[in-house]
Amino acid sequence: MKKFDRRRFIQTSAAGLAGFTLAGAALPVSATELPFFGNDVLKAAAVDRVALGKTGLTIPRVALGTGSIGGNQQSNQTRLGRENFLKLARHAWDRGIRFFDMADSYGSHTFVRDILKEVPREKTTLMSKMWTGDTNWQKSGDVAKTLDRFRQETGSDYFDILLMHCMVRPNWREEKKIFIEGLSEAKEKGIIKAAGVSCHNWQAMIEAAGDPWVDVILARINPFGVHMDNTPEEVSALLKKAKDNGKGIIGMKIFGNGDKISDTDREQSIRYAVTKGNIHAMTLGMESVAQVDDAVERVMRIVNQNK
Repeated sequence: MKKFDRRRFIQTSAAGLAGFTLAGAALPVSATELPFFGNDVLKAAAVDRVALGKTGLTIPRVALGTGSIGGNQQSNQTRLGRENFLKLARHAWDRGIRFFDMADSYGSHTFVRDILKEVPREKTTLMSKMWTGDTNWQKSGDVAKTLDRFRQETGSDYFDILLMHCMVRPNWREEKKIFIEGLSEAKEKGIIKAAGVSCHNWQAMIEAAGDPWVDVILARINPFGVHMDNTPEEVSALLKKAKDNGKGIIGMKIFGNGDKISDTDREQSIRYAVTKGNIHAMTLGMESVAQVDDAVERVMRIVNQNK
């Protein structure tokens, strides 16, 4: 495995941290979870890990989302360029964000592959999403072939979580039967550990909450009801039912798809996600070292305040 120049990374990280205060309230990390790149100043300020429902997975509470303004196999994260994305991913790793949220439509697989060349795969959580309609890059139905491509693009033999991307209609269980069968077979073979759906429709989410096939739901949740499938109260109540059914719940659109990003809005959004959202973890589309630091410090301060 290729090793990164630790001295150069420490110097770069120190410069990037200028003007930011580390959160002393963050949970300590164990000796086995010390920063991989050797940045000692970050050891006491890392995102913690949580059990993801009854999936058997334990994952970081925060994922680095790679799909901000994403589509057509690009996103704000990939538009950073490979070297800048790698710097972002390295910093996220040292803050405990060892969870990468990808999708075929974001074009982020090969970007995450670069960081996987430097860090232990077994300490990393990978989630990706498969589009289930005809597109220029994905033809419906050939799940095994698509997963082989995903594995080649990421350099990983398996995915911790693989979701059917963007369920926008009810009755998806019957409509997507060929994909469900393919993902179930991949799960039996160990190519994926948990399967599920990302939801962009209320009825689709209701279906997912009670479906025994679904291990993980990726759901839109924020206190403002912005870019959501129902009111915050209704979504939170449904996600509680899904959690009670053993589903792993990951929140997205925490900042309303980027519409709610003032300091006050970020504080309210993270507090809602942690205390009322009924989620296990969240994905945040961070694009800079400063955003990573803000997210880690804010999330862990609120988590510790609510123990």
